[in-house]
Amino acid sequence: MADSQHSSSGKTYVHSTEEETSEESKLKFSEDEETLVIRMYNLVGERWALIAGRIPGRTAEEIEEYWNTRYSTSE
Repeated sequence: MADSQHSSSGKTYVHSTEEETSEESKLKFSEDEETLVIRMYNLVGERWALIAGRIPGRTAEEIEEYWNTRYSTSE
């Protein structure tokens, strides 16, 4: 798609737009993940590491950032 190759001193580097949006994709949670985060938050509060332990492939930092961007009520 939007891949481009750069060559320098015999080495080829592939640059993909997927790399640029990797941060955004980290915050895209499936419906099941979202439901689990909500349920776990209601049970254990802001214990992000404990919640992350229930969702394979997710870190406590990702879950906390997701929660804060989606559900934070800082007014």
